[in-house]
Amino acid sequence: MRISDEDYLWFTGRALDGMAAILAELGDERANRRPPLPGANTPYAIVTHCLGVLEFWAGSLVAGRAVERDRDAEFTASGPVAGLIERVAAAKEQLRADLTVAEPTEPLRAPAPAKYAGTPAGRSQGGALQHVYEELANTTATSS
Repeated sequence: MRISDEDYLWFTGRALDGMAAILAELGDERANRRPPLPGANTPYAIVTHCLGVLEFWAGSLVAGRAVERDRDAEFTASGPVAGLIERVAAAKEQLRADLTVAEPTEPLRAPAPAKYAGTPAGRSQGGALQHVYEELANTTATSS
C-alpha cells in the first residue's frame, strides 16, 4: 500500500493546522501555561516538540538534511503564539520539500534513535514518515 505525497500532506497539514488553531484560540498566556498535572507540558511546548519531531524525522532521517535538535529544550519552550504559528506554516512547506526526495521503501538516511532500531519507524523512510504522522495525530486526537 502506498499513499501519495499530496494525501500525506493533507493528513499532516490537517494535524498541524489543528495545533495552530488551538494555539491561536488559547493566546499567549494560556498557550504558555503548564496544566497542574504531574509531567504536563504547555501547549506551546507540545507544538514545539511536534515541530522538532517533524524536522528530525522527516528532515534528517528521510530527506538527509543536517538538523540540529535540542529535544529537551522543546519541552521548556515558551514565547508568543504568533511566532510559533508562523513556524508551523514554515514546517508544512519544508515537509513538502522533504517529501520530494523521500524514498519510502529505502533505509533512513541517518540512524534512528536506539529505541526505534528494529521498528518500522527505524527501518525505512516510509516508516519514519508514518512515525511523524503518528506523533502529530496523537497530539491532536482529542481535538478532532
